[in-house]
Amino acid sequence: MKFNKENIYELLPSIYRIRDAELNYPLKALIEIIAEQASVMQDNIAGLYDNWFIETCEEWVVPYIGDLLGVQNFHTIAGSPVSPRAYIANTLRYRRRKGIAPVLEQLAQDTTGLRAHVVEFFELLQTSQYLNHIRLQHPLTPDLRNMQQLANINTAFDTIAHTADVRHIASGRGEFNIPNIGLFIWRIQDYPLARVDAYRTVCIPDSPPSSPVSSVTNLFIFNPLGNDLNLFNNPVTKTEITYISTELNVPGLLQRRALYDELEARRQALVDGTALVYGYFNNQLEIEDDPTTARHPVFEIFANGADTAVPPEEILICNLAKCCTPPSKQSYPRLNSDGTYTLINKKITVAVDPVLGRFMFTDSSITSALVNYSYGFSGDVGGGPYSRQDTIPLIFQKKQAADSKATVTWQAGVSKTETGTGIFDTIQKALDEWNGLNAGATGIIAIMDSRSYFEDLNIVIKEKSNLLIIAADWPQRIVDDSLPGETERIDGDIIADDLRPHIAGDIKITGVVSGADIERDDCGELTLNGLLIDGKVSVLKGCLGELDLVHCTVVPYKKGVEIIAGVVEEESNEWLSVNITKSICGYVNLNNTNAVLLSAQDSIIDSDIGTGFSISATNTAIQLVRVTAFGKTLAKTIEADGCIFNDTVTAQRRQAGCMRFCYIPIKNSQTPRKYHCQPDLEINTETDEQSTTTTLSDAEKNDIITQVSGWLVPAFTSVNYKDYGYGQLSNNCPVQITAGADNGSEMGVFNFLQQPQRRSNLQIALSEYLPVSMEAGVIYVT
Repeated sequence: MKFNKENIYELLPSIYRIRDAELNYPLKALIEIIAEQASVMQDNIAGLYDNWFIETCEEWVVPYIGDLLGVQNFHTIAGSPVSPRAYIANTLRYRRRKGIAPVLEQLAQDTTGLRAHVVEFFELLQTSQYLNHIRLQHPLTPDLRNMQQLANINTAFDTIAHTADVRHIASGRGEFNIPNIGLFIWRIQDYPLARVDAYRTVCIPDSPPSSPVSSVTNLFIFNPLGNDLNLFNNPVTKTEITYISTELNVPGLLQRRALYDELEARRQALVDGTALVYGYFNNQLEIEDDPTTARHPVFEIFANGADTAVPPEEILICNLAKCCTPPSKQSYPRLNSDGTYTLINKKITVAVDPVLGRFMFTDSSITSALVNYSYGFSGDVGGGPYSRQDTIPLIFQKKQAADSKATVTWQAGVSKTETGTGIFDTIQKALDEWNGLNAGATGIIAIMDSRSYFEDLNIVIKEKSNLLIIAADWPQRIVDDSLPGETERIDGDIIADDLRPHIAGDIKITGVVSGADIERDDCGELTLNGLLIDGKVSVLKGCLGELDLVHCTVVPYKKGVEIIAGVVEEESNEWLSVNITKSICGYVNLNNTNAVLLSAQDSIIDSDIGTGFSISATNTAIQLVRVTAFGKTLAKTIEADGCIFNDTVTAQRRQAGCMRFCYIPIKNSQTPRKYHCQPDLEINTETDEQSTTTTLSDAEKNDIITQVSGWLVPAFTSVNYKDYGYGQLSNNCPVQITAGADNGSEMGVFNFLQQPQRRSNLQIALSEYLPVSMEAGVIYVT
């Protein structure tokens, strides 16, 4: 029984409750105090019981359970999603199966939090086989007819025999040798999106010379921005440690050949009447006769917004690099009883290129489509379908008790499918109602799907008002357990997960405050959370107090964020603070204002194509923490910690501020004092080492500066926003940068992933479970 004031009070004899009512319930007030403490004690007892088990215990208990099992030397990574819980929970399973490859694979996944695949390279060596033990799966030469096997050459799933490589695998160079075991790690994570508007464009299929021009065809792109992108696999989680993972178990890039072979085999099996072999397109029910438990294929396409996706057997995988018209049917042979074959036509509805992220319908009359797919990225930065529940400010959360004060005074939802009171079909309609409210309001606009909204937004933030525009569901709750059919939506009750709406248009924000002697507390605040903004965010002349971009993407090549100020006080935006948190943003321009502060944490700020600046804040102080800036940075004063600047940094006032554990180009940069920054730290280190044996001339010191600044530069997988490796440090980036932050992790936006610590934990754990005389190496796939 749960202790609360109602059920404890009901335990009292009726005579005492009658007398208590006559005296205006003093006894009930006393019992309320007792019930509150009893509930605290009950929760504590329940927590102690949960702490007996590794699956349910609190995080602080995990190391103590590990100590009982003799698990040692595992470093807890503070602030990281990686926990030793899975590693400790599986310790006994590891030890019972010590020495086998699947254990090493699971060990890599539990210690790093990343998907892994293990390869014993001695099985892939070219050898003269013993006649009494012939390995037919590993011939000396590859089968040139097996296209999928050829496509996997030099990947984690390579099955072709190789000549011996005598280099050590631990150095990251050697692979194919008898003692070598490779641990392939996928650093890029998959992010699944559901019912997203595909980008539609038109193309003219290639025609032979001197022939009539072919008809215009609708070409669709999975990415709502219209950028080509390689689709990712949404991996199936392994349930046992008894087998090695396959391509279905890792968040890898989808290949044309693998998907083509599966769908061709599926259509042939339907023609032959044989059982289907499920892989990437597994749409079986996990529970029989329960459609809600259906698994989802690796991608799905809904023509003209239909409720039912195109069946996998009607999908053709092909290369759509050039515009072409896919066939509407394909023929497959069926064996007859007399030994003859009959060609059976199978319908083709859509052709898909998973490498470019494009698709095309055979019916040219289809003009729109919704898609489910997964894209890849390094971590939870920018607008994405991951949980953002803990980023919702307290002021916007629902009241926790019946007698507590509610802070949200107005809420609206935006959806293209949901209806009901307070639900709008466009964002501007919701904003029109918000803009009409009186000053001092606190409101939420919850965008309840991942659709595209093609509209320019005009937002008015009145005096002492607070507005949150967030990608979140606004669920219906049962009002009374005795009335299960009665539901309502509660203000502040939102679920920020699984959604990433796309706003295709500019956002204009105006802060309105009237009167003289304006103070900071008079200005309103706006928070944008979880949005993909395909346009420019502008703060117009007015008096806005704060603009927060949290887990948003302001597409870099769409002019970013700009602040504009007027001459008079109520239009100067002089109290404005711009805060960018775990976001991807284009050029931030504060040159036209005297805003108080620009702060950014765990974010990427890209440059403007025309000026090359990522940040221009001539009259504004900036504070950057773990930021990657792809462009020039200009500010009145600068405070930076753990950042990467790949272009010049200029501070107008260099006597104020400090830059710690950052990478700053030496040439033409003018910064405040620096502490443990690169390449200055490495230059000083090498200069001091060489000065111990000889006195260096100025020319020799300049040579050291030139040499070090030439090789000690950040190397990225990609600096193009359109790529899945955008902002990720590459494998050949200098260790002074990949482990140069104050916590021993990498500088820049992905410091919170703490990749060096993850790898260190894996290497420590391998020493206990690696077979004798074997050598393991970590190989990053993405």
